[in-house]
Amino acid sequence: MTRTFFVTGTNTEVGKTYTSAALLHAAATQGLKTAAVKPVASGCEQTPDGLRNRDALTLMEAMTEELPYEQVNPIALEPAIAPHIAAMEAGKRLDVSRLVGICRGVMSTKTDLVLIEGAGGWRVPLAPRQFLSDLPRELELPVVLVVSLELGCINHALLTAEAIHRDGLKLAGWVANFARAPKSEMPRAQENLMTLGAILPAPCLGALDFDESGDYRNGAAHLDLSPLLSSSN
Repeated sequence: MTRTFFVTGTNTEVGKTYTSAALLHAAATQGLKTAAVKPVASGCEQTPDGLRNRDALTLMEAMTEELPYEQVNPIALEPAIAPHIAAMEAGKRLDVSRLVGICRGVMSTKTDLVLIEGAGGWRVPLAPRQFLSDLPRELELPVVLVVSLELGCINHALLTAEAIHRDGLKLAGWVANFARAPKSEMPRAQENLMTLGAILPAPCLGALDFDESGDYRNGAAHLDLSPLLSSSN
């Protein structure tokens, strides 16, 4: 049975890709077949093969199955700005129904775990009346939340969890990520972790310390996938 999760964050630049790739690698070390989708990505670079996004390429490296780039990252936008603005400037239309179809195509492959990584935080606009959060709603996906451990993290995490719940989706788990500075540099880091663990309505899958190398394999060793793998999705 394929288990699929939508990965979101408390904000942009909180380590969603590092965490997603670490989850994929951890699953692969357990002999599981994995795939991933980065439906919308801004901040892409021009290459001989077209626009390419570093986050999408990282996911492709971490997952076990081979998929064409266009299936992993169907919407690639060059400016590193909000996706709906980048799309408007490029004359493109972002449509949730198209993304739903692409994600379902990946979800139908013979894999054990599929991760669909969002962009920015939970409520990222795609069009005047569409948000990226509409994608997991349409697909009825459980959500994995990446919480950046820094000042304000408790408020950001709770507000995001509340929004996920209001949208009718299950928070399947969360990952604490010291994305901007080492754990040792955050005042009362352990107390913040304990508070989040007590009030977030989902199990903590692990705490990832700041990794200057950016090597997701380092993070994989600190993750517990059992709550996700035991989920009926």
